[in-house]
Amino acid sequence: MTIEIRVPELGESVTEATVGQWLKKEGDPVKVGEAVVEIETDKVNLEVGAEHDGVLARITRQKGEDVKVGDVLGVIDESGATAQPRATQTAPAQPQTQELQAAAAPTPPPRSPAPATPVARRMAETNAIDLAQVAASGPGGRVTKDDVQRYIAERDTEHEARPATPPAVRPSAPERNGREERVRMSRRRRTIAQRMIEAQQTAAMLTTFNEIDMTAVMDLRAQRKESFKERHGISLGISSFFVKATIGALKAFPLLNAEIQGDDILIKHYYDIGVAVGAKEGLVVPVLRDADRMSFAEIEQAIKRLAQQANDGTLSLEDLRGGTFTITNGGVFGSLMSTPILNPPQVGILGLHKIQQRPVVLNGQIVARQMMYVALSYDHRIVDGAEAVQFLVRVKELVEDPNTLLLEG
Repeated sequence: MTIEIRVPELGESVTEATVGQWLKKEGDPVKVGEAVVEIETDKVNLEVGAEHDGVLARITRQKGEDVKVGDVLGVIDESGATAQPRATQTAPAQPQTQELQAAAAPTPPPRSPAPATPVARRMAETNAIDLAQVAASGPGGRVTKDDVQRYIAERDTEHEARPATPPAVRPSAPERNGREERVRMSRRRRTIAQRMIEAQQTAAMLTTFNEIDMTAVMDLRAQRKESFKERHGISLGISSFFVKATIGALKAFPLLNAEIQGDDILIKHYYDIGVAVGAKEGLVVPVLRDADRMSFAEIEQAIKRLAQQANDGTLSLEDLRGGTFTITNGGVFGSLMSTPILNPPQVGILGLHKIQQRPVVLNGQIVARQMMYVALSYDHRIVDGAEAVQFLVRVKELVEDPNTLLLEG
């Protein structure tokens, strides 16, 4: 009996994936629950396990192919038979002539001169490419999508080298090829690119800026640093202050905690704050659920855990689902000023930046203070400029007087 390995349900709003690394080869034995193949979604990478003991008889979707929920990835043979002829089988002991051996051998099925994945075949047809001319790198000599892309790149490079440009001015194609590297975009990176374009094309996005005197927060952290870590087992960072201040400002200006649904505005009276984290495969935004109910220590612990899981690739879809407002901190990478892009369907995102000692006028005196520029990008379709400015001013007021966060947050 054969069992199909199918793309599982991937969670809310996730319907497509890309086949990643196959962890088993055709003919390998598998045990129930054992991971067989990895698939990449725009949010997380998942392992698909075997639902029965048996042998991986056939792989139907190769690495790099795009698949949808329910698509068949491969087939497990519970009887232990493989779909491939065994190379280790020997001829019978009795002598046979060449003619008899040839007659006894099964007639091989007709093969395409250039076996290819479905995606590679479609790409070749679109670009009028003879697959027989494409060097194959896939399992069993199959031409993959990457092989076709590489062939197109080399062909285009050759065409570019043909115009009568002196070699001293323009390098030849072989010379240029040695200085170029083609890397396939991960599904997450493709989705990030698509969503960023959609955010700019569908929202009336504007950004307002302000600066915050971080001196009081930095002094408070210095005073409570040791006792906080001893009590809670984690350092007191600045993230918890901004999460608390953001919630206080969202309560005062609830339209920034809303989303547009057709002709309606859905205002959310709960605070699931997304915290943008830079991971190896691209930016992810894990969510702090009901952050208004969390203490400073719980916020810091949750952010540390989520950041570690993002780097390890162990975030779950639940960690990334939803979110009502996002905070992103480019300051950890040294950014002094930037314009954050909305995370649809959210209508607001707060950008934090590098804390830098600067001269400011305080009570008529020029003094050195720990300053940070902040930016609020918002959807002008439902948030007016005055409301956005007041929201950011409220965040500034709360952070500059951190004791009020215990009441407002």
